[in-house]
Amino acid sequence: MSLKRRAHHPPGFGRGAPRGNGVSPSGKAAARLWRAAAVTIRVVESWRLKDIPTEGGSRSPVVLHTGDEGRAVLIGLDSGQKLGDHQVKESAFLVVLEGWVRVSAGDESLEADAGTLVLFDPDERRSVTAADNARILLLLAPWPGAGHYRAEEMQSSA
Repeated sequence: MSLKRRAHHPPGFGRGAPRGNGVSPSGKAAARLWRAAAVTIRVVESWRLKDIPTEGGSRSPVVLHTGDEGRAVLIGLDSGQKLGDHQVKESAFLVVLEGWVRVSAGDESLEADAGTLVLFDPDERRSVTAADNARILLLLAPWPGAGHYRAEEMQSSA
């Protein structure tokens, strides 16, 4: 399967473009040129996050992807459930997908509802508590980060 997207209207195409004046093609010729201008991107991986079950909450995180570029983890949290004070060796992006959570780091805390993105530096300590049933997406990059035991294992086996 390949996906096509149209990044923008090439000059002389789209609404308000001049037609039939010799400067810009019209009709079928314009359609042919427009199709030729479409950008084809490689096959991509995708996930319908709302359809992926997260039974067991934080005890059963769903690892969606792991690669050198990063790791994506989907986590469901029942009301009151928490990811206790922790840190990771990677930069961490936390996206609240559903519900709302309280994010604490050091002396600061934030109440984050669906649509909120929070960025943590490597080794930054934090905790996440669901004030209501919630689903979060955790993106760790790069994977594994410098100082992570898996990075050290990979270096020693090379």
